[in-house]
Amino acid sequence: MQSQDVAQRPAPPSPSGPVVDVEQAEAALVEHYPRLVRLAYLVLPPGLGRSRRVLTAHALTQRALPRTRTRTPAPMIPAQSTGRDGDPGYALVRLQVLRTALEAGLPLRAKAWPKRSQLPPLLPHVWGLKLFPRSGGADELSLDQRLSTLSGPARAAYALLGLERLTDDGVCEVLAAAGVADPEGAVLEAGGIPAQYGLLDSPEFDPCSLQARPTDLMRRRQHLKAALAAGAALLACGALLGLPGEGWGPEGAAAPPYAQNPAAQAALDPSKLTRMPPTAWRSSARTDFSVWPARGDLTGDKALLRRALAVWARPGETVQVSVTPGTLSGGPAGPPQLLYAGTVDAARVVILYDGLRIARYAEPKDGTQGAALDFARVDGAGRAEAGAVVLGRSDGNVRYLTAPWVRRAGERDLMKPGSGAMDLALTDGVTAPLASPALRSGPCSSWNVLQVTDGTRTRLLTDLGELVPARLTAGRPGAPREVSGTEALHTWQPFACSLGTVRSAGVRSVNAWAFNEQPLPDASGSAAWVCTRAETWRGGGARVLAQFHTPGGAHGAAAAQAENVPACGPRDPHVLAGVLWKAKAGDWYLLAAGSRETASIRATGAVNGAARGSLLTVPAEQGAQAQLKGTLKDGRSLGGLR
Repeated sequence: MQSQDVAQRPAPPSPSGPVVDVEQAEAALVEHYPRLVRLAYLVLPPGLGRSRRVLTAHALTQRALPRTRTRTPAPMIPAQSTGRDGDPGYALVRLQVLRTALEAGLPLRAKAWPKRSQLPPLLPHVWGLKLFPRSGGADELSLDQRLSTLSGPARAAYALLGLERLTDDGVCEVLAAAGVADPEGAVLEAGGIPAQYGLLDSPEFDPCSLQARPTDLMRRRQHLKAALAAGAALLACGALLGLPGEGWGPEGAAAPPYAQNPAAQAALDPSKLTRMPPTAWRSSARTDFSVWPARGDLTGDKALLRRALAVWARPGETVQVSVTPGTLSGGPAGPPQLLYAGTVDAARVVILYDGLRIARYAEPKDGTQGAALDFARVDGAGRAEAGAVVLGRSDGNVRYLTAPWVRRAGERDLMKPGSGAMDLALTDGVTAPLASPALRSGPCSSWNVLQVTDGTRTRLLTDLGELVPARLTAGRPGAPREVSGTEALHTWQPFACSLGTVRSAGVRSVNAWAFNEQPLPDASGSAAWVCTRAETWRGGGARVLAQFHTPGGAHGAAAAQAENVPACGPRDPHVLAGVLWKAKAGDWYLLAAGSRETASIRATGAVNGAARGSLLTVPAEQGAQAQLKGTLKDGRSLGGLR
C-alpha cells in the first residue's frame, strides 16, 4: 500500500456546498447501502483477507453518518449532478466511506495512534464464523488479482469509474475531496487494468451476498477448554443443589458442542477413503461416479490427501472456493470416494466424490501458498453424464479425467461438422489438453468439445466453466439422441456459440431441437427454427432459447428466451416464437413458427395477422412489437416464448 498517495489529514468538505440533514444522509445510506459496501470492499487493501474486508466494509459504511443530528455541509462535486449522485446526502456518505476505506490501507506508525478504520472492526461480528463473498468465475478472479496490485487510490479510481460511472475528471474531484494527494496519478494507474466494469457487479465483489465458514475449530476449542470446564462444574453444582424438574433438555440426547464426532473424524482420515477396484464398473448395476477407480500418480500421498480433506472440511481465507448453483459446499458426512490424485500441469490435484458432489482440490506444485476448492452437484448422474470430470485448465486449454468405460477421446469443433474429430491421447484416463471455449475471449469463431467413445456409442461433452462438462444432445424433447450423426451435427453447427449464455449455471445437458423450417418471403431459401434447452443438475433453472437461422448465416439469432418454463422440454415439447426479419430488398416481416403440432398462429399488437398451420408471415415495420398466440391441434392454446 502506497501511503504517500493519501494525505494524512483529509480536507474538510467545502463550506459552500449544500447543507445536509443527518436524516437525509441516513436515508441515502439505507437506500444505497449495498453499493456503498461494495465500493468500500473494492477499495480496502486485499492483504486484510476476504473475511476481514467484508466486516470492515460494513463497519466503515455504517459509521459514515454524521455524528450529531445537525445540518452538515456536503461537498459540491460537479460530477455529481445527475441520478443518485445529485443527492447531496449520498455524496456525503460516499465521500466518508471512500475516505475511511483509504485510511484503512495506511501503514501503522510507531509514534501515532492508529485510526479507527485501521483496526479490526468490533461490529458487525458473527462469533465462530468467517464471512466472505461468493466466488465468481475465472474472469472475476483475474480482475481481483489485478486490483490487488494497485494502490488504494487507484483501486478507488477503478471502483468509481466502474460502479459510479464517473468521468476521469469527476473521479479526480472525488479523490481530491477524500484527501488523495495525486488523483490524476491514481486514475492513470487504474487505467492500466482493462475496463471490465461489468464484473464489479458480480457476486465476487458483493459483501452483502455472503457464504459462511467456521473459524479454526481446533484453536477455538483449546481456548474454550477452561471455560467449558468451569461451566460444567457450575452445572454439576446446580444439579447437586436439587434443581426442580426432570426429563430431556432442549437439545435432547445430542452431544455437547465441539464433541468428537466419529463420522466427521473419519471423513478427515485419508486411510478411510473409499477406493473402488479398477474393474468394479464392469459388474456393477450402476454406471456412474460411484464405480470410478482411484487413478493418478499421487493416490498414495497421504499428506496430500489429508490436506485436501481438511480444506474441504474448513477452507481457510486464502482458499478460492467455487460452487455451482444449487450445490452445498460443506464438508463430507463421512469418508468420501477417491477418484484421482496426481500432478496436472503445475498443480497437484485431488478429485473426491461423496455420492452427491464432486469436489476438486488443487494446490501449486511448487509449494507456494494458495489453493482452490471447486464443487459440482452430480446426484442422479448416469453413464452419459458421468463420462468426464475437469482436472485442470491452463493456457486456454482443459484436461479431463474420463470414465473407466471410455475407450477413445477426441476433440471436435462443433461449428465444423464436416471436419471430423481429432484423436486425443488417453493416459490412465487423463486426456491430452484441448482448447476450452470457456476460457476463450473475443468473437466466437469455433466451439471445441470433447468426444468420448464407449464401445459403439459416441457422446459430445462441452466445457461450460464448471467441474463436470455438459452433455450435448439433439432431437425432439423426450427422445433426444447423441450428437454423433451428420444430421445432429449440422443441427448444432449454427447454434454452438449460444452455449456461452449458460456458462457457470450448473448445466447438466443441453438439447437442440429443429422444431420447424420456414420459407423466406423473398424466395431466398428457408430458415431453420431451433430451440435449445439447458437442463440443470438441481432441476430448476432450465433455460430455453428459440433461435432463428437463415441460409448462409454463420450463427443463429436468439428470437426468444425463457427460464423455468416447460416449453421445449419433455413435459411440454411445444414452442412458439417470432422474429422481425429484413429482406434484401429492405422490406420487414414478422416471421413466426410453432412446433409441427401447431394448428394456427395469430399476431396482435403493432403487427396483426393470422395463419392456419405452424407458420406465420406478416409484413411489418422496423421495431414493431407483437404478441403471439397459437392453438395446438388438440385445441390447447400456446403462448409465444418470451
